[in-house]
Amino acid sequence: MERIINVLSLLGAIALSIPASAQEKVIYGEDDRRDLFEAKDQQQVRWAKSTVALILRETMTPNGNGDFALSKKTFGQSMRMCSTEKFVDQPNAAFCSGALIGPNLILTAGHCITDASDCAATAFVFDYSMSGPQSYPFLAKKQNVFNCKRIVKREELSDGPDWAVVEIDRPVVGRIPLRFARRNMFKEISNGTELVMIGHPAGLPTKIDDGGKVRDNSKRGYFIATTDSFGGNSGSAVLNKRTGQIEGVLVRGETDYLTRNGCRVSNTCSETGCRGEDVTKVSSVNYKNAI
Repeated sequence: MERIINVLSLLGAIALSIPASAQEKVIYGEDDRRDLFEAKDQQQVRWAKSTVALILRETMTPNGNGDFALSKKTFGQSMRMCSTEKFVDQPNAAFCSGALIGPNLILTAGHCITDASDCAATAFVFDYSMSGPQSYPFLAKKQNVFNCKRIVKREELSDGPDWAVVEIDRPVVGRIPLRFARRNMFKEISNGTELVMIGHPAGLPTKIDDGGKVRDNSKRGYFIATTDSFGGNSGSAVLNKRTGQIEGVLVRGETDYLTRNGCRVSNTCSETGCRGEDVTKVSSVNYKNAI
C-alpha cells in the first residue's frame, strides 16, 4: 500500500496519501459528528482525552520553548470543499487517529504506520481539539507531543484486520488508557450495538460520533458499522456506547466525497444504504506477546 509520508503537502493530500480502501468513508443518515466542546456526555469527553492525532513532524514548527505551531490550512482549502460543508473553516493537520491503550502504547490502523520510517516521521499529539467555536488548535503543547519509539506489532489486510500498536517515547500522564472489550470468535459484538467513534475525520480536530451501530458482525477479522467517518478517521477507536470499551479500529469504508459545481461535498447514505464502514475487531488485535 502507498506510504503516508507526504500527507499534507498538496491540495487534498490526506485523501491522496492514504490508500483508497482505507480513506473512503461516509455519513450515514444524520451527521452525528460534533466537536469536543459541544459534547454533553462527560464520559465521552473523558474517552476523547485518551484519543490522539497522528501528525507529520515535517508539518510542525518548533517555537523555541518545546511547543509546536501546527498547520493553519483549513479543511475547505486542503480538500476543496464547498463553503456549505460542516467544519469547512477548521484546520486539518492530522492524517490518522489513534487511542491510548497503555501508559506508553497507542492503537491505530496498520496502514497509518507501516514501517520504521513512518514511525520516525510521525508525532502523536493529544488535545488536538476545539475548545470553543473559534478556538482553533494551532499550537501543540510540548507535554502533549509524543514521538514514535517503535512499532510493537501490526497487521494490514485489505479484506481483513488492519491495526497497529505503537510504543511512544514516554508514559502519558493524566489520561486513562481505554480498555478493550473481551471478545473472541465465540463472543462477537451483536448487530445493532450502539457505537461511539472518536477521532480526526479528514484530519480535523477531535470529533465525537455517537450515532453509529454495528450493521454486520459476520466478517472475519472486522465488522461493518454505520459510523460517520472519513479519511483521517483511520485508526479511530470505535467504542461500545454503553461500556466505553474498545470494540474495534476504524479502517475502511464508502467513498468520502462527491463533486458538485466545482467543489466537494460529503457523501451521504441512508442508515441501511451504501457499503458501510469496516472496523477491525478488537479480537484481532493480538500484540501482548510482542511487548
